[in-house]
Amino acid sequence: MYKGDDDGLAGKNKNRQRVIWVLKISIYTFFLAIAFGFVTQYFLTEIQSLVVAFIILLAVVALGVISDLIGTAAAAAKIGPLNAKAARKVVGAKKGVYLVKHAEQVANYCNDVAGDISGVVSGTLAAILVYRIMITIPMDQAEFYISILLTALVAALTVGGKAWGKIVAINYSTDVMLMVGSILTRIEKPVNWFRKVR
Repeated sequence: MYKGDDDGLAGKNKNRQRVIWVLKISIYTFFLAIAFGFVTQYFLTEIQSLVVAFIILLAVVALGVISDLIGTAAAAAKIGPLNAKAARKVVGAKKGVYLVKHAEQVANYCNDVAGDISGVVSGTLAAILVYRIMITIPMDQAEFYISILLTALVAALTVGGKAWGKIVAINYSTDVMLMVGSILTRIEKPVNWFRKVR
């Protein structure tokens, strides 16, 4: 078999893996968006306080900003510094190396899946919040202006937050990956322990 045949076969396998990944992430996103929407709307239905409802909205926006930051950092990070830290057994470095090696999937999940879902959900929550405000504080012809102001606020926070996040992600990509790796490592320890006990 010629080397060119090997390269062609490897290329086909890689393309097949990408297609499978796209299908998996699309299905996963569909169900995750449904679950996320149900949970957030349930909380807003149960919670009567407008302040708490607004905090939930801000939390969803923050989730999108942080996810975008992580995805950008994974794509921008160099694997060399993380490998050096992993060799010194720095907590989180090994997981950080894994994330950078799979930067394409990490960026797709964080930037597209989590980021886009938070965008859609935050828009829905903003609409629900406007409705709740109008019920709580009835004002003639104010719905139109409140809706525009709240939508503009959410958009400004999202765009401004992601712009800030990209600056941090590009300039401190190694530190971000190390921190995310450290968090994931600490989360995995009790999960792995629980699996062993079972």
